[in-house]
Amino acid sequence: MNMRITRVAALTAGLMTMGLAGCSQYVKQSDFNTAIQQLQQKQNDQQQQIDAIKQQMQSQFSKYDSQITAMQGRVSIDTVAHFAFNSATLDEQDKPALQDFAATLGKYHPGVLVTVEGFADPAGSRAYNKKLGMRRADAVRDFLVSSGLSADQVRAVSYGEDSNRQVAKGASGDRGRDNRRVSLTVDATGAGAVATAAP
Repeated sequence: MNMRITRVAALTAGLMTMGLAGCSQYVKQSDFNTAIQQLQQKQNDQQQQIDAIKQQMQSQFSKYDSQITAMQGRVSIDTVAHFAFNSATLDEQDKPALQDFAATLGKYHPGVLVTVEGFADPAGSRAYNKKLGMRRADAVRDFLVSSGLSADQVRAVSYGEDSNRQVAKGASGDRGRDNRRVSLTVDATGAGAVATAAP
């Protein structure tokens, strides 16, 4: 709740700044109130969409052992695909979950932005693992697009061996399977957020 109040306050300050930017410009109180109401309604609509996406993903991915987390304006689905050591080939057993994901978003939430996040275990150099994570993210991105999602609504990023994002800290080889993965983030602000969404 505090975050929502803070965001509204920031938006209010921004609108006031625009109104006070020049002496010749004047914002009517009614226009100001309307703008605030529209911003609040948009935020509420996005939160409702995020809640709906989270509920659908929890129902859909419960059989695939994936963790679903709702954040501000986003839903994160962790460990949707795993990879063999030093491989970026998508496993056949992970394809049904990704197909279900693409079908659900395509049918109910066609305007969202999907970020495919690639990861690697810490074996090998940091630079190599960054590239390997990207190859894994690209493999899942391409599969989602071939499964029906629009190419401009799916982007790929790599976190490589980022220690803050490792599932099994420092693990590689057989124990590092959960680190060799791809996760998905669904952003309700849509494909227009590509330029501003954090990698």
